[in-house]
Amino acid sequence: MRQYKNNRYLNQIALLMVFVGVMCAENLAAQNALPYDTSYTFAHYKVRRAFYEGLPNGKNEIVFLGNSITENGDWNELFKNKNIVNRGIGGDVCFGLLNRLDEVLASQPKSIFLMIGINDIGRSVPVDVIALKIQEILQRIQQRSPKTKLYLQSVLPINEEVIWYDYMKNKSKQIVLLNEQLKNIAVKENIRYLDLYTWFADENGQLLPAYTADGIHLSAEGYLHWEKVFKEEGIKL
Repeated sequence: MRQYKNNRYLNQIALLMVFVGVMCAENLAAQNALPYDTSYTFAHYKVRRAFYEGLPNGKNEIVFLGNSITENGDWNELFKNKNIVNRGIGGDVCFGLLNRLDEVLASQPKSIFLMIGINDIGRSVPVDVIALKIQEILQRIQQRSPKTKLYLQSVLPINEEVIWYDYMKNKSKQIVLLNEQLKNIAVKENIRYLDLYTWFADENGQLLPAYTADGIHLSAEGYLHWEKVFKEEGIKL
């Protein structure tokens, strides 16, 4: 009788393992069915997310939220405001940013300056998909932190003549198309739209060389220009 019970138990475990294996295979197949990459659980994302989640919440936080272009900015030094917090993660995409919003909204921040989408473009995610995901991010913020003042910043131009990264080449048209959709989304959601693209682009729609070293990330001069744009747009931090 004891041997029978043991065999029955082992059979149940085996069936459970088969079921889990089938489910994992189906999920993996569903992910692989997409013609573009929406993954975000890379090492740097995990490390930075864990770091941000370990920090205490402050009062009246002014959050700069986005990818490496945000993460690389020394916003406190630029704007001389101790309430500014940096929530940029290099390499982040819309799907990853949406997944980590709980930490950002836990402090019910005073304001959020959002810029995201360039890495999604680099992964060849369709512009319509990116725009809808950014709209979902904005709606999530409005629902969970309704008093937060939201600013949707356009995606910056790139400079395709000097850009170091092959996967980002020939993406200028997609940036323009995405920004057009973001501007419309900002109107629909009653959110302030900041057209940084125009302030950083030359007559050919390329990121001005003085503002970048690699064609996508900003130099110190680029961030100083960003601060000047805020002044010109009447944004006081």
